[in-house]
Amino acid sequence: MNFQRRSLHGLTHYVPSKAFNGYSLFAPLYGKDVWLIDMEGQIVHRWRMPLTPGCDAELLPNGNLLWSGKVVPGPLPEFGGSGGLLMEVDWEGNVVWRCDEPYHSHCFHRLKNGNTLISRWEAIPDDLAQRVKRGLPGTERKGVMWGCGIQEITADNEVVWECLTYEKLDPEIDLLCPLCPRDRWTNINALHELPDGNILVSFRLTDTIAIIDKATGDLIWRWGPGEIAHQHNPTLLENGNILLFDNGAHRRITWGNFSRAVEMNPKTGKIEWEYRDNPPGDLFTFVCGSAQRLPNGNTVICETCMGRFLEVTPDKELVWEYVNPFYFDHHVYGRNNMAFRVYRYGPDFPAFQGKDLDPRKYDAINLIYGP
Repeated sequence: MNFQRRSLHGLTHYVPSKAFNGYSLFAPLYGKDVWLIDMEGQIVHRWRMPLTPGCDAELLPNGNLLWSGKVVPGPLPEFGGSGGLLMEVDWEGNVVWRCDEPYHSHCFHRLKNGNTLISRWEAIPDDLAQRVKRGLPGTERKGVMWGCGIQEITADNEVVWECLTYEKLDPEIDLLCPLCPRDRWTNINALHELPDGNILVSFRLTDTIAIIDKATGDLIWRWGPGEIAHQHNPTLLENGNILLFDNGAHRRITWGNFSRAVEMNPKTGKIEWEYRDNPPGDLFTFVCGSAQRLPNGNTVICETCMGRFLEVTPDKELVWEYVNPFYFDHHVYGRNNMAFRVYRYGPDFPAFQGKDLDPRKYDAINLIYGP
C-alpha cells in the first residue's frame, strides 16, 4: 500500500455531488511556492516566495497571502517549528507587510482588528526548567530548555500584547512527553482567536489544547493528555465544539501509529466525532497536519508526511483526495512532498472577486503535475 501511495500524485479521487466546491491552498514545506488548486487538482494560482515556509501560508479575505518563512541560519537551535520572517503579499506577490522576528515560532493568526498574533521561542529560566517533569534526560540544547511566548503585533510591528505561556504553566500538570527531548517544553503549533477575544492554543509536547484569557494570560480551560497525542490545528466550530488534528505520535495506548481528526465537546470533554482511515494506520503523520470543517459539514484533512489532502463526509466517506506532486530533498526527511496544512476556500470567498482563476494559464505545469 505504501509503495502504491508513493507513486500517486495530483487528484486521486473526487465525488462532485458530495464534496464542498472550492479552491485548496497549500505550501510544500521544502519548496518556495504556494499553490492554489481547484477541485480537479488543476493549479489556478501560484505565489513565488523568497524562502521555504516556516511553516504556514493562508489566504486573507482581501486577496493577500499571509505567509511565514524559515530564515537559515538563525539564532535558534535546529529543531522543528522555527520561522523568522512573516510577510503579507498581494495577489501578484508584492510585499505589503513584513515582520522580521528571529525567534518566531511557526504559527500566526490574523486577528479581527487587523493585528497579527505570533508565537515565539523564549528561553525558560533555569530554575523553572529544572522543575519540568519527564522528557529524555540530558537532551537540553546547550543546557537550555525553550518555551513559547505569544505576541500581538500591529501593522507597524509594535507589540501591543504579550503572554509568556511558560509562566502560566504548572510543571506538576503540564508534563512533557517522556519520549521527547527536553529542549522544548510545549511547542505552540496553533493560535486561534475566539469570538470573546480569548485565544485557543495547542501545546504539542504536553498533548494539550488550552484557552488563554486575553485579559490575564491565564489558562482558563485545558484538555488533552490521555486523549490526544502531539496534536495540531484546534479551531472552534459554530456548534461550540472544537475540531483538531490528533497526530497520535507517541500515543500512550495503541496497537500502532495512526492519526485522526477529532471533534470534541469542551463542556463535557467528550469526543463526539472522529475520522481515522481504515485501517487506521493508513492515515498517520508524526509532524504537522490539519483538519478544517467545511460549510457543508465535511472535513478536509492534511496528512503532512504523505503530502495527502482528503475530504470526508460526516459519515466518514472519502469524497476528495489530492496528493501533493511537488517533491523536495531534505537532510532529515529525505525526498518528500510534505505540506504543513491545507485550507479550502469556497468560490464566493471575497479574496477571489475579480481574480483570474483559469487553470489554462498554468497549462505547462498542469500537464506535468495535474490529474
